[in-house]
Amino acid sequence: AFLLAFFNQLSGINFVLYYAPEILERAGLAAKESLFSSISIGIVNLIFTIVGIRLIDQLGRKQLMKIGSIGYILSLGLVAWCFYSGASSTLLLICILVFIASHAIGQGAVIWVFISEIFPNKVRAYGQSWGTGTHWVFAAIITLITPIFLDAEAGIFKDNPWPIFLFFSFMMVLQLLWVIFIMPETKGVSLEELEKRMRKD
Repeated sequence: AFLLAFFNQLSGINFVLYYAPEILERAGLAAKESLFSSISIGIVNLIFTIVGIRLIDQLGRKQLMKIGSIGYILSLGLVAWCFYSGASSTLLLICILVFIASHAIGQGAVIWVFISEIFPNKVRAYGQSWGTGTHWVFAAIITLITPIFLDAEAGIFKDNPWPIFLFFSFMMVLQLLWVIFIMPETKGVSLEELEKRMRKD
């Protein structure tokens, strides 16, 4: 639960959602265009969250996380490349929308379901609190430190934020490895069976 919440925020999702207009302006979009693009980000997030919720019991939690992780890695890597190479703002926006869709269908759909399923009854309330608290603490930290990197006047990456997105992409490589080798599948598994499996592992 801790690692899922940790990786959720180290994907950069709140960094993008909170600072989308500024990020898009850095990519060369005018203020009005960046505002419209921010609205499109919200629409894509809504649509693919619904898709993820509909698929979560068909494909399973791990499968959605694998799909989302691969989407994260590719889209964040391409966003970094777009900023680094000065590619068109339209291409960058498409990559960001793919990133949002990857989050919504993966982490966005899975995190709260997984956190509610992973703990046995006797520690469920404590475990859910721990997972949820981790999520929001890291969300707050990322929100607070973003201006240090992105501020137009004094930010470390004020001229070109590509290293930020490359870092997020690397973190999603770690997430994918965690999903493949460590994350348990909770689809259709009783709490008792899940507890036995985890003790065995």
